[in-house]
Amino acid sequence: MSGLLALLDDVAAIAKVAAAQLDDISAAAAKATAKAAGVVIDDAAVTPKYVTGFSASRELPIIWRIALGSLRNKIILLMPALLLLQAVLPGAITPLLMLGGCYLCFEGAEKLFHSFLPHADEGVEADFHTGDTAALEEERVAGAIKTDFILSAEIMTIALSVVHEPTLFMQAGTLALVAVSITAGVYGAVALIVKMDDIGLHMSKHALTGFGRALGRLLVKGMPWVMRVLSTVGTAAMLWVGGNIVLHGLAQIGIWSAPYDAIHHVAATAAAAMPQWIAGFTEWLVTAAFDGVAGLAIGLLLIPVATRVIGPLWARLTGAKPAGH
Repeated sequence: MSGLLALLDDVAAIAKVAAAQLDDISAAAAKATAKAAGVVIDDAAVTPKYVTGFSASRELPIIWRIALGSLRNKIILLMPALLLLQAVLPGAITPLLMLGGCYLCFEGAEKLFHSFLPHADEGVEADFHTGDTAALEEERVAGAIKTDFILSAEIMTIALSVVHEPTLFMQAGTLALVAVSITAGVYGAVALIVKMDDIGLHMSKHALTGFGRALGRLLVKGMPWVMRVLSTVGTAAMLWVGGNIVLHGLAQIGIWSAPYDAIHHVAATAAAAMPQWIAGFTEWLVTAAFDGVAGLAIGLLLIPVATRVIGPLWARLTGAKPAGH
């Protein structure tokens, strides 16, 4: 009997340690998720475009496929690679993060560029005109998962950069929790966004009260504006997150700290001139604005490099057709 009681005491002690570790993992995951919030916003804002043009019955299946691909990106591909890199070559984390930041700057600047000089995607147009929606769906899902890989890499790398857990188990647990929670949150929100007009249409016809039917009509009319706002927010998030990552990386590795230091000095000065209740938001807003301008400048510089050098080189190596052909 005494042996059984001793065993139960040991089990209870192990359970307490495990519970404490889970609490630590949860706290670290929350901190990492907050740090990656800008990229998360971008991820949520970018994804709805991939279901545009499909029937309502295909929207949720497409989002589900993209969500599974996103989780695979984070858990199976990125998490082991980042943990290995952290153990073997930790100095490479910041340059990789900066490379992803450059990609975000390029994507954001390209979106702005094409908003002023729009042109159709010939491959997508051809798929629509031939009625080959199955091929278009495969193309959209593959493109979404590819874009998600870059954003997921940023999220996971940012998460790893703020995780200071003592053991590999704790680091892996934190990253896994970040991966699952962010993927569920982002694609759950995306599913709700893309189905909101259908929900509104149902409410406008079947709600039991006049207010409910009016709210349904408002949802139907308002969702196109919501999608435009999301697209704008997504582009802004790409630029300010990408600019911040690049400038912070340049300062962190000691190449050029002046822009990063100057932005934070201006932001702190602006915050000090404001009432205390709005000082924190003012500092964030000024920092994000300057980071966004820096991100736009970096992205505009990268557009000709990406389209005239990297794109054709990648097409030659992989055998893919360059864009527009």
